Amino acid sequence: MAKQDAKRLEAADRLNAVIDLKTLRDDPDAVRRSQRMRGEDERSVDRLLAADERRRSAVSRFDTLRAEQKQFGKQVGKARGEEREALLAKGKELSAEVKAADAEQQAAEAELLEAHMAVPNVVQEGAPAGGEDDYVVLEHHGEPPTFDFEPADHLDLGVKLGALDMERGAKVSGSRFYFLTGVGAQLQLALLNMAAAQATAAGFQLMIPPVLVRPEIMGGTGFLGAHAAEVYRLAEDDLYLVGTSEVPLAGYHADEILDLERGPKRYAGWSTCFRREAGSYGKDTRGIIRVHQFDKIEMFVFCKPEDADAEHQRLLAWEREMLDKIEVPYRVIDTAAGDLGSSAARKFDCEAWVPTQQAYRELTSTSNCTTFQARRLGVRYRDEQGRPQTAATLNGTLATTRWIVALLENHQQADGSVRVPEAMRPFLGMDVLQPR
Repeated sequence: MAKQDAKRLEAADRLNAVIDLKTLRDDPDAVRRSQRMRGEDERSVDRLLAADERRRSAVSRFDTLRAEQKQFGKQVGKARGEEREALLAKGKELSAEVKAADAEQQAAEAELLEAHMAVPNVVQEGAPAGGEDDYVVLEHHGEPPTFDFEPADHLDLGVKLGALDMERGAKVSGSRFYFLTGVGAQLQLALLNMAAAQATAAGFQLMIPPVLVRPEIMGGTGFLGAHAAEVYRLAEDDLYLVGTSEVPLAGYHADEILDLERGPKRYAGWSTCFRREAGSYGKDTRGIIRVHQFDKIEMFVFCKPEDADAEHQRLLAWEREMLDKIEVPYRVIDTAAGDLGSSAARKFDCEAWVPTQQAYRELTSTSNCTTFQARRLGVRYRDEQGRPQTAATLNGTLATTRWIVALLENHQQADGSVRVPEAMRPFLGMDVLQPR
Protein backbone atom coordinates (compact mmCIF):
# COMPACT_ATOMS: atom_id res chain seq x y z
CA MET A 1 0.00 0.00 0.00
CA ALA A 2 2.99 2.32 0.57
CA LYS A 3 3.85 2.07 -3.12
CA GLN A 4 0.21 2.77 -3.99
CA ASP A 5 0.26 5.87 -1.78
CA ALA A 6 3.47 7.05 -3.42
CA LYS A 7 1.98 6.62 -6.89
CA ARG A 8 -1.21 8.41 -5.83
CA LEU A 9 0.73 11.33 -4.38
CA GLU A 10 2.90 11.50 -7.50
CA ALA A 11 -0.23 11.62 -9.68
CA ALA A 12 -1.75 14.30 -7.46
CA ASP A 13 1.44 16.34 -7.68
CA ARG A 14 1.35 16.14 -11.47
CA LEU A 15 -2.28 17.19 -11.50
CA ASN A 16 -1.68 20.05 -9.10
CA ALA A 17 1.25 21.20 -11.23
CA VAL A 18 -1.12 21.39 -14.18
CA ILE A 19 -4.42 22.42 -12.65
CA ASP A 20 -5.01 25.64 -10.75
CA LEU A 21 -8.68 26.13 -10.08
CA LYS A 22 -8.37 29.00 -7.62
CA THR A 23 -9.51 31.59 -10.16
CA LEU A 24 -12.43 29.41 -11.17
CA ARG A 25 -13.55 28.82 -7.59
CA ASP A 26 -13.11 32.44 -6.54
CA ASP A 27 -14.72 34.03 -9.59
CA PRO A 28 -16.43 31.59 -11.97
CA ASP A 29 -18.27 34.49 -13.63
CA ALA A 30 -14.93 35.86 -14.84
CA VAL A 31 -14.24 32.57 -16.61
CA ARG A 32 -17.77 32.51 -18.05
CA ARG A 33 -17.30 36.09 -19.28
CA SER A 34 -14.03 35.07 -20.95
CA GLN A 35 -15.82 32.20 -22.68
CA ARG A 36 -18.49 34.59 -23.98
CA MET A 37 -15.81 36.96 -25.30
CA ARG A 38 -14.22 34.07 -27.17
CA GLY A 39 -17.57 32.84 -28.49
CA GLU A 40 -17.04 29.58 -26.60
CA ASP A 41 -19.52 27.43 -24.69
CA GLU A 42 -20.05 28.70 -21.12
CA ARG A 43 -21.28 25.26 -20.06
CA SER A 44 -17.69 24.01 -20.12
CA VAL A 45 -17.11 26.18 -17.05
CA ASP A 46 -19.93 24.44 -15.18
CA ARG A 47 -18.58 21.05 -16.23
CA LEU A 48 -15.19 22.03 -14.87
CA LEU A 49 -16.69 23.19 -11.58
CA ALA A 50 -18.60 19.92 -11.25
CA ALA A 51 -15.47 17.88 -12.05
CA ASP A 52 -13.50 19.85 -9.47
CA GLU A 53 -16.13 19.19 -6.83
CA ARG A 54 -16.23 15.48 -7.69
CA ARG A 55 -12.46 15.18 -7.42
CA ARG A 56 -12.29 17.00 -4.09
CA SER A 57 -15.02 14.76 -2.74
CA ALA A 58 -13.24 11.64 -4.04
CA VAL A 59 -9.91 12.73 -2.55
CA SER A 60 -11.54 13.42 0.81
CA ARG A 61 -13.26 10.02 0.86
CA PHE A 62 -10.07 8.18 -0.09
CA ASP A 63 -8.00 10.00 2.53
CA THR A 64 -10.58 9.28 5.24
CA LEU A 65 -10.79 5.58 4.39
CA ARG A 66 -7.01 5.27 4.05
CA ALA A 67 -6.49 6.84 7.48
CA GLU A 68 -9.12 4.51 8.91
CA GLN A 69 -7.40 1.54 7.29
CA LYS A 70 -4.03 2.47 8.80
CA GLN A 71 -5.55 2.89 12.24
CA PHE A 72 -7.43 -0.40 11.84
CA GLY A 73 -4.18 -2.16 11.00
CA LYS A 74 -2.78 -1.20 14.39
CA GLN A 75 -5.82 -2.72 16.10
CA VAL A 76 -5.37 -5.99 14.19
CA GLY A 77 -1.75 -6.16 15.27
CA LYS A 78 -2.74 -6.03 18.95
CA ALA A 79 -5.72 -8.44 18.74
CA ARG A 80 -5.65 -12.18 19.45
CA GLY A 81 -7.88 -15.22 18.82
CA GLU A 82 -11.46 -14.76 17.67
CA GLU A 83 -11.21 -10.97 17.96
CA ARG A 84 -8.33 -11.00 15.49
CA GLU A 85 -10.25 -13.19 13.02
CA ALA A 86 -13.25 -10.82 13.14
CA LEU A 87 -11.02 -7.81 12.64
CA LEU A 88 -9.28 -9.47 9.68
CA ALA A 89 -12.66 -10.10 8.03
CA LYS A 90 -13.64 -6.48 8.57
CA GLY A 91 -10.23 -5.45 7.28
CA LYS A 92 -10.91 -7.16 3.96
CA GLU A 93 -14.13 -5.18 3.59
CA LEU A 94 -12.31 -1.96 4.41
CA SER A 95 -9.56 -2.80 1.96
CA ALA A 96 -12.16 -3.24 -0.78
CA GLU A 97 -13.67 0.14 0.09
CA VAL A 98 -10.22 1.78 -0.08
CA LYS A 99 -9.56 0.18 -3.45
CA ALA A 100 -12.91 1.40 -4.78
CA ALA A 101 -12.29 4.90 -3.39
CA ASP A 102 -8.87 4.97 -5.04
CA ALA A 103 -10.42 3.99 -8.39
CA GLU A 104 -13.06 6.69 -7.97
CA GLN A 105 -10.38 9.28 -7.23
CA GLN A 106 -8.38 8.33 -10.31
CA ALA A 107 -11.50 8.53 -12.47
CA ALA A 108 -12.35 11.93 -10.97
CA GLU A 109 -8.82 13.20 -11.65
CA ALA A 110 -9.04 12.07 -15.28
CA GLU A 111 -12.43 13.75 -15.65
CA LEU A 112 -11.09 16.96 -14.12
CA LEU A 113 -8.07 17.01 -16.41
CA GLU A 114 -10.26 16.49 -19.47
CA ALA A 115 -12.68 19.22 -18.37
CA HIS A 116 -9.86 21.64 -17.69
CA MET A 117 -8.20 21.07 -21.04
CA ALA A 118 -11.48 22.05 -22.70
CA VAL A 119 -11.37 25.54 -21.19
CA PRO A 120 -8.94 28.00 -22.85
CA ASN A 121 -6.99 30.67 -21.01
CA VAL A 122 -8.97 33.48 -19.40
CA VAL A 123 -8.98 36.51 -21.69
CA GLN A 124 -7.25 39.53 -20.24
CA GLU A 125 -9.34 42.51 -19.20
CA GLY A 126 -9.33 45.12 -21.96
CA ALA A 127 -9.04 42.72 -24.90
CA PRO A 128 -11.74 43.22 -27.56
CA ALA A 129 -14.60 40.74 -27.64
CA GLY A 130 -15.68 39.07 -30.87
CA GLY A 131 -14.12 37.18 -33.74
CA GLU A 132 -11.50 37.56 -36.45
CA ASP A 133 -12.85 40.87 -37.77
CA ASP A 134 -13.41 42.52 -34.38
CA TYR A 135 -9.81 43.58 -33.73
CA VAL A 136 -9.00 47.12 -32.61
CA VAL A 137 -6.36 49.13 -34.51
CA LEU A 138 -4.03 50.71 -31.95
CA GLU A 139 -1.83 52.69 -34.33
CA HIS A 140 -0.45 53.06 -37.84
CA HIS A 141 3.22 53.51 -38.66
CA GLY A 142 4.45 54.82 -42.01
CA GLU A 143 2.56 55.65 -45.17
CA PRO A 144 1.73 53.11 -47.89
CA PRO A 145 3.97 53.74 -50.93
CA THR A 146 2.64 55.28 -54.12
CA PHE A 147 3.96 54.04 -57.46
CA ASP A 148 4.03 55.75 -60.85
CA PHE A 149 3.89 52.29 -62.44
CA GLU A 150 1.71 49.21 -62.02
CA PRO A 151 3.23 47.36 -59.05
CA ALA A 152 3.89 43.64 -59.38
CA ASP A 153 3.01 41.18 -56.66
CA HIS A 154 5.66 39.34 -54.69
CA LEU A 155 5.39 36.16 -56.78
CA ASP A 156 6.03 37.91 -60.10
CA LEU A 157 8.84 39.89 -58.52
CA GLY A 158 10.34 36.77 -56.95
CA VAL A 159 10.29 34.85 -60.21
CA LYS A 160 11.94 37.71 -62.15
CA LEU A 161 14.60 38.06 -59.45
CA GLY A 162 15.30 34.32 -59.54
CA ALA A 163 14.31 34.22 -55.87
CA LEU A 164 11.25 32.01 -55.82
CA ASP A 165 10.11 28.82 -57.60
CA MET A 166 6.58 27.70 -56.74
CA GLU A 167 6.14 25.33 -59.69
CA ARG A 168 9.03 23.07 -58.73
CA GLY A 169 8.01 23.30 -55.08
CA ALA A 170 4.62 21.89 -56.03
CA LYS A 171 6.25 19.26 -58.26
CA VAL A 172 8.44 18.04 -55.42
CA SER A 173 6.13 18.38 -52.41
CA GLY A 174 2.65 19.48 -53.53
CA SER A 175 0.70 22.71 -53.32
CA ARG A 176 1.83 25.47 -50.96
CA PHE A 177 5.45 24.33 -51.02
CA TYR A 178 8.19 26.30 -52.75
CA PHE A 179 11.90 26.74 -53.32
CA LEU A 180 13.68 29.91 -52.24
CA THR A 181 16.39 30.12 -54.88
CA GLY A 182 19.53 32.22 -55.26
CA VAL A 183 18.92 35.70 -53.93
CA GLY A 184 15.65 34.49 -52.34
CA ALA A 185 17.56 32.12 -50.07
CA GLN A 186 20.08 34.88 -49.36
CA LEU A 187 17.27 37.30 -48.56
CA GLN A 188 15.72 34.97 -45.99
CA LEU A 189 19.06 34.24 -44.36
CA ALA A 190 19.83 37.96 -44.19
CA LEU A 191 16.45 38.68 -42.63
CA LEU A 192 16.75 35.94 -40.02
CA ASN A 193 20.37 36.78 -39.25
CA MET A 194 19.37 40.40 -38.70
CA ALA A 195 16.64 39.23 -36.32
CA ALA A 196 19.09 36.92 -34.53
CA ALA A 197 21.55 39.79 -34.13
CA GLN A 198 18.86 42.04 -32.68
CA ALA A 199 17.68 39.33 -30.30
CA THR A 200 21.12 38.51 -28.95
CA ALA A 201 21.91 42.23 -28.55
CA ALA A 202 18.73 42.52 -26.46
CA GLY A 203 19.86 39.69 -24.17
CA PHE A 204 17.99 36.74 -25.71
CA GLN A 205 19.74 33.38 -25.82
CA LEU A 206 19.70 32.16 -29.41
CA MET A 207 18.42 28.59 -29.78
CA ILE A 208 18.02 26.12 -32.64
CA PRO A 209 15.47 23.73 -31.13
CA PRO A 210 14.11 20.34 -32.26
CA VAL A 211 11.21 20.60 -34.70
CA LEU A 212 9.73 17.28 -33.59
CA VAL A 213 8.17 17.19 -30.13
CA ARG A 214 6.37 14.70 -27.91
CA PRO A 215 2.57 14.85 -27.42
CA GLU A 216 2.80 16.16 -23.86
CA ILE A 217 4.85 19.14 -25.02
CA MET A 218 2.56 19.96 -27.94
CA GLY A 219 -0.49 19.52 -25.74
CA GLY A 220 1.07 21.49 -22.89
CA THR A 221 1.42 24.56 -25.06
CA GLY A 222 -2.24 24.40 -26.08
CA PHE A 223 -1.83 23.41 -29.73
CA LEU A 224 -3.76 20.14 -29.53
CA GLY A 225 -7.08 21.78 -28.77
CA ALA A 226 -8.88 23.98 -31.28
CA HIS A 227 -5.75 24.10 -33.49
CA ALA A 228 -5.03 20.36 -33.59
CA ALA A 229 -6.05 20.21 -37.27
CA GLU A 230 -3.17 22.58 -38.10
CA VAL A 231 -0.53 20.23 -36.70
CA TYR A 232 1.39 17.58 -38.64
CA ARG A 233 1.67 14.30 -36.70
CA LEU A 234 4.03 11.38 -37.31
CA ALA A 235 1.76 8.61 -36.04
CA GLU A 236 4.35 5.83 -36.18
CA ASP A 237 6.70 7.76 -33.89
CA ASP A 238 3.99 9.60 -31.89
CA LEU A 239 5.75 12.92 -32.54
CA TYR A 240 4.49 16.26 -33.84
CA LEU A 241 6.11 18.73 -36.25
CA VAL A 242 6.08 22.18 -34.68
CA GLY A 243 4.32 25.16 -36.24
CA THR A 244 6.48 27.52 -34.21
CA SER A 245 9.57 27.20 -32.01
CA GLU A 246 7.34 28.46 -29.19
CA VAL A 247 6.48 24.78 -28.62
CA PRO A 248 9.96 23.31 -27.98
CA LEU A 249 11.05 26.46 -26.16
CA ALA A 250 8.04 26.21 -23.84
CA GLY A 251 9.01 22.60 -23.13
CA TYR A 252 12.69 23.43 -22.58
CA HIS A 253 12.15 23.99 -18.86
CA ALA A 254 9.25 21.55 -18.36
CA ASP A 255 9.11 20.18 -14.79
CA GLU A 256 11.82 22.59 -13.64
CA ILE A 257 12.01 25.32 -11.01
CA LEU A 258 13.63 28.43 -12.51
CA ASP A 259 15.59 31.22 -10.90
CA LEU A 260 13.72 34.36 -11.96
CA GLU A 261 15.03 36.63 -9.21
CA ARG A 262 17.43 38.25 -11.69
CA GLY A 263 14.70 38.79 -14.26
CA PRO A 264 12.96 36.91 -17.08
CA LYS A 265 14.56 34.10 -19.07
CA ARG A 266 14.47 35.09 -22.75
CA TYR A 267 15.10 32.75 -25.67
CA ALA A 268 15.04 33.30 -29.43
CA GLY A 269 14.37 30.13 -31.40
CA TRP A 270 15.37 29.79 -35.06
CA SER A 271 13.50 26.91 -36.65
CA THR A 272 11.70 25.59 -39.66
CA CYS A 273 7.95 25.50 -38.98
CA PHE A 274 5.21 23.32 -40.42
CA ARG A 275 1.46 23.98 -40.65
CA ARG A 276 -1.20 21.96 -42.41
CA GLU A 277 -3.31 25.08 -43.08
CA ALA A 278 -6.42 22.96 -42.67
CA GLY A 279 -9.60 24.78 -43.64
CA SER A 280 -7.75 27.50 -45.54
CA TYR A 281 -8.19 26.08 -49.05
CA GLY A 282 -8.81 28.84 -51.55
CA LYS A 283 -7.21 31.48 -49.30
CA ASP A 284 -3.86 33.05 -50.20
CA THR A 285 -2.97 30.26 -52.60
CA ARG A 286 -0.74 32.53 -54.68
CA GLY A 287 2.84 32.91 -53.53
CA ILE A 288 4.21 32.45 -50.03
CA ILE A 289 1.70 34.22 -47.79
CA ARG A 290 0.11 31.00 -46.51
CA VAL A 291 2.33 27.93 -46.92
CA HIS A 292 2.98 24.59 -45.23
CA GLN A 293 6.66 25.20 -44.42
CA PHE A 294 8.57 28.34 -43.50
CA ASP A 295 11.42 29.56 -41.32
CA LYS A 296 11.00 31.81 -38.32
CA ILE A 297 12.75 33.39 -35.36
CA GLU A 298 10.46 33.37 -32.35
CA MET A 299 11.04 35.14 -29.06
CA PHE A 300 9.98 33.21 -25.96
CA VAL A 301 10.00 34.36 -22.35
CA PHE A 302 9.56 32.85 -18.90
CA CYS A 303 8.87 35.42 -16.21
CA LYS A 304 6.97 36.05 -12.98
CA PRO A 305 3.23 36.57 -13.58
CA GLU A 306 3.35 40.11 -12.21
CA ASP A 307 5.99 41.00 -14.83
CA ALA A 308 4.11 39.54 -17.81
CA ASP A 309 2.22 42.66 -18.97
CA ALA A 310 5.39 44.76 -19.05
CA GLU A 311 7.23 41.97 -20.85
CA HIS A 312 4.43 41.80 -23.40
CA GLN A 313 4.99 45.46 -24.26
CA ARG A 314 8.75 44.83 -24.57
CA LEU A 315 8.15 42.01 -27.05
CA LEU A 316 5.89 44.26 -29.09
CA ALA A 317 8.58 46.98 -29.07
CA TRP A 318 11.22 44.52 -30.31
CA GLU A 319 8.89 43.42 -33.11
CA ARG A 320 8.32 47.04 -34.12
CA GLU A 321 12.07 47.64 -34.10
CA MET A 322 12.50 44.85 -36.64
CA LEU A 323 9.67 46.16 -38.81
CA ASP A 324 11.26 49.62 -38.77
CA LYS A 325 14.48 48.05 -40.02
CA ILE A 326 12.80 46.64 -43.12
CA GLU A 327 11.10 50.01 -43.73
CA VAL A 328 7.55 48.86 -44.44
CA PRO A 329 4.29 50.56 -43.40
CA TYR A 330 2.47 48.63 -40.70
CA ARG A 331 -0.27 48.83 -38.14
CA VAL A 332 -0.61 47.36 -34.65
CA ILE A 333 -3.85 45.63 -33.72
CA ASP A 334 -5.30 44.31 -30.48
CA THR A 335 -6.64 40.88 -31.47
CA ALA A 336 -10.22 40.04 -30.51
CA ALA A 337 -10.84 37.29 -27.97
CA GLY A 338 -12.43 34.92 -30.49
CA ASP A 339 -9.29 35.04 -32.63
CA LEU A 340 -6.90 34.21 -29.79
CA GLY A 341 -5.32 30.80 -29.52
CA SER A 342 -6.43 28.73 -26.57
CA SER A 343 -3.27 29.55 -24.60
CA ALA A 344 -3.27 33.34 -25.15
CA ALA A 345 -4.89 35.81 -22.77
CA ARG A 346 -3.96 38.82 -24.94
CA LYS A 347 -2.37 39.16 -28.37
CA PHE A 348 -1.05 42.07 -30.41
CA ASP A 349 -0.35 41.68 -34.14
CA CYS A 350 1.73 43.89 -36.42
CA GLU A 351 0.39 43.86 -39.96
CA ALA A 352 2.42 45.17 -42.90
CA TRP A 353 0.94 46.89 -45.94
CA VAL A 354 0.89 44.71 -49.09
CA PRO A 355 0.48 47.09 -52.05
CA THR A 356 -0.98 44.67 -54.61
CA GLN A 357 -3.64 43.53 -52.12
CA GLN A 358 -4.30 47.04 -50.84
CA ALA A 359 -4.49 45.48 -47.40
CA TYR A 360 -2.52 44.93 -44.21
CA ARG A 361 -1.32 41.37 -43.62
CA GLU A 362 0.04 39.89 -40.40
CA LEU A 363 3.82 39.72 -40.08
CA THR A 364 4.25 39.46 -36.32
CA SER A 365 2.22 38.28 -33.37
CA THR A 366 2.99 38.50 -29.66
CA SER A 367 0.94 36.70 -27.03
CA ASN A 368 0.79 36.82 -23.26
CA CYS A 369 -0.08 33.28 -22.18
CA THR A 370 0.02 34.13 -18.45
CA THR A 371 0.44 30.87 -16.46
CA PHE A 372 -1.60 28.74 -18.89
CA GLN A 373 1.28 26.90 -20.60
CA ALA A 374 3.65 26.80 -17.65
CA ARG A 375 0.97 25.24 -15.46
CA ARG A 376 0.53 22.39 -17.93
CA LEU A 377 4.26 21.93 -18.40
CA GLY A 378 5.19 22.24 -14.72
CA VAL A 379 7.45 25.30 -15.11
CA ARG A 380 7.80 27.06 -11.76
CA TYR A 381 9.97 29.52 -9.84
CA ARG A 382 10.45 30.25 -6.13
CA ASP A 383 8.90 33.35 -4.60
CA GLU A 384 10.54 35.48 -1.89
CA GLN A 385 9.47 32.96 0.74
CA GLY A 386 11.03 30.11 -1.24
CA ARG A 387 7.67 28.61 -2.22
CA PRO A 388 7.24 27.20 -5.75
CA GLN A 389 4.92 29.30 -7.95
CA THR A 390 3.82 28.87 -11.56
CA ALA A 391 5.72 31.00 -14.08
CA ALA A 392 4.20 33.02 -16.93
CA THR A 393 5.13 32.56 -20.60
CA LEU A 394 5.04 34.92 -23.56
CA ASN A 395 6.01 34.65 -27.21
CA GLY A 396 6.52 36.94 -30.20
CA THR A 397 7.57 36.70 -33.86
CA LEU A 398 10.79 38.48 -34.78
CA ALA A 399 11.07 37.47 -38.45
CA THR A 400 9.64 34.87 -40.77
CA THR A 401 9.58 33.87 -44.44
CA ARG A 402 6.34 35.80 -45.02
CA TRP A 403 8.22 39.06 -44.45
CA ILE A 404 9.72 38.61 -47.93
CA VAL A 405 6.26 39.42 -49.35
CA ALA A 406 6.20 42.88 -47.76
CA LEU A 407 9.87 43.51 -48.52
CA LEU A 408 9.59 42.81 -52.23
CA GLU A 409 6.29 44.59 -52.82
CA ASN A 410 6.97 47.77 -50.85
CA HIS A 411 10.52 48.28 -52.14
CA GLN A 412 10.02 47.39 -55.82
CA GLN A 413 11.12 49.82 -58.52
CA ALA A 414 9.85 50.49 -62.04
CA ASP A 415 12.53 48.34 -63.73
CA GLY A 416 11.60 45.27 -61.66
CA SER A 417 14.48 45.68 -59.23
CA VAL A 418 13.96 45.82 -55.47
CA ARG A 419 15.69 48.25 -53.12
CA VAL A 420 17.24 46.60 -50.06
CA PRO A 421 16.44 48.39 -46.77
CA GLU A 422 19.54 50.03 -45.37
CA ALA A 423 19.62 48.00 -42.14
CA MET A 424 19.63 44.74 -44.15
CA ARG A 425 22.48 45.64 -46.48
CA PRO A 426 25.31 44.48 -44.17
CA PHE A 427 23.57 41.10 -43.83
CA LEU A 428 22.75 40.70 -47.53
CA GLY A 429 25.82 42.30 -49.08
CA MET A 430 23.91 44.22 -51.75
CA ASP A 431 21.88 47.42 -52.05
CA VAL A 432 19.53 46.42 -54.86
CA LEU A 433 18.09 43.10 -56.04
CA GLN A 434 18.27 43.04 -59.83
CA PRO A 435 16.00 41.04 -62.16
CA ARG A 436 17.81 37.98 -63.41
